[in-house]
Amino acid sequence: MEAMARKQGGRVPSAVARLATSPETLGGFLQASAAFESSTLDPLSREVVVMTMATRNACHICVEMHTARLVALDAAPELVTALRTPGEQPLADERLEGVRRFTLTALETAGAVGDEALQDFVSLGYTARNALEVVLGIGAYTMSTLANRMTGAPVDAVPV
Repeated sequence: MEAMARKQGGRVPSAVARLATSPETLGGFLQASAAFESSTLDPLSREVVVMTMATRNACHICVEMHTARLVALDAAPELVTALRTPGEQPLADERLEGVRRFTLTALETAGAVGDEALQDFVSLGYTARNALEVVLGIGAYTMSTLANRMTGAPVDAVPV
């Protein structure tokens, strides 16, 4: 947590401090999150997975933090808005909409996505490896979103 505090200007985000109540949970999330960040999914696709999880699980902390991340990645404002308000409009980028749909399908089917959904995902330029990396992102951000909601962690000011 000291390294995280240094990166955050000397303070530990509230969500992290509350998650640290269980060092095992914090460690598990940090490891899973780091593995997801090092996956072969491109950064915008990873953020689509995260924002899909954050909005689905109504985790306002993750929505705010990852909105800031999208802005830092120079994501189009329309993409950010669409990810923050799921269901109101499909993502304009067909490939990113495909990863969003695949994430939701994996959740709805508990991973039994079926050949057609997997083939649709692959037809957008993703790979079978990327499909498993979506599962990794789902796992990491299920842990994060549920823990944030369970602990009632407040949204800290997020630099944009």
